[in-house]
Amino acid sequence: MVSSAPMPRLAKGLVCGDDERARCWWGASTPDYAAYHDEEWGFPVHDDARLFEKICLEGFQSGLSWLTILRKRENFRAAFAGFDYHRIARFNQRSVERLLGDAGIVRHRGKIESTINNAKRAVELEEEFGSLSTFFWGWVPPKSERPRRMTKGALMKLAKTPSSTALSKELKSRGWSFVGPTTAYAFMQAMGLVNDHLEGCFVREHIART
Repeated sequence: MVSSAPMPRLAKGLVCGDDERARCWWGASTPDYAAYHDEEWGFPVHDDARLFEKICLEGFQSGLSWLTILRKRENFRAAFAGFDYHRIARFNQRSVERLLGDAGIVRHRGKIESTINNAKRAVELEEEFGSLSTFFWGWVPPKSERPRRMTKGALMKLAKTPSSTALSKELKSRGWSFVGPTTAYAFMQAMGLVNDHLEGCFVREHIART
C-alpha cells in the first residue's frame, strides 16, 4: 500500500527523486548528472590515473559545460591512453595531429598540448612525492576556509578558494598549464578533497560516514 504521508520539506537546493532520496539540485537535472552525482562527485579519489584524468578534463571544460565533457569522457579515455600519464608524456607532434582529427573529443590544440605537457609534469611530481595522490591530498583545505553549512547559496559562491588559488599557483610554478584557481577548485570538489554536497543530500552523508 502506497503511503499518503507528505514528504518532508526540503531545504533550498535539494530535490527528491523517485527513490525518495534528497540530493543536490544539479544531480537530478539529467541522467548523466544523476549517475555522476550519486556515484562519483565528491567521493575521495586516490588513484593517480583518475586524479590526472580529472584535472585534465577540467582544463578541457574551460569555456564549456561539464556535461559536454562528461558525455565525451569515454572518448577522451580512448584518445589519451586511459590517462596513463607515463604514456601520454611520450606523445609527440604526430599524436597532437591525430587528436586534432578525433571528433569524439574537444579538438582544441592548446588543451591537447597542455595535456601532454601536464603528463610530463605529472611524472615529475610522482618522482618527487611518490604519487600524485600524495601531492594532491596535501592540499586539503583547512576547516577555517569552509562554510559553516554547505547550502546552495554557499556552494554557488565557491568558484575558487585560497587553497585552490595556492594549488593553482604551485602547479603553474611546476610548469602545468590550464590549471587556474577555478579549475583547481572544481578538481578538489570532484575528487573529494572537499565535500561540497549540500547539507541534507544523501551523498554528503554517505561520504561523511566513509
